[in-house]
Amino acid sequence: MIRKASIMQVHPDKHAEYKKRHDEIFPDLVKELKSHGAHNYSIFLDSKRNLLFAYIEIESEERWDAVAKTAACQKWWAFMKDIMPSNSDNSPISESLTEVFYLL
Repeated sequence: MIRKASIMQVHPDKHAEYKKRHDEIFPDLVKELKSHGAHNYSIFLDSKRNLLFAYIEIESEERWDAVAKTAACQKWWAFMKDIMPSNSDNSPISESLTEVFYLL
């Protein structure tokens, strides 16, 4: 498995809405994530700084990158763009993190 982590932001007044939307995540998106090799996907909120820390394990970078082109992912990004900073294609502005320690 490949371990990936990133940070994103959520608007200060949208923390509860962000959680609500993930509690009700689109079933077709879950299916796409799993079919593209996603495992152990977690997102944590740092409410003091409005930061989201995402962690995921993937089977392949190519399969993971391909999920962005699916209709389910595109629909999700459009749904989320009003509550978090987003790029022109509606994808969340995200910064990849470099792993510096791992304990198995």
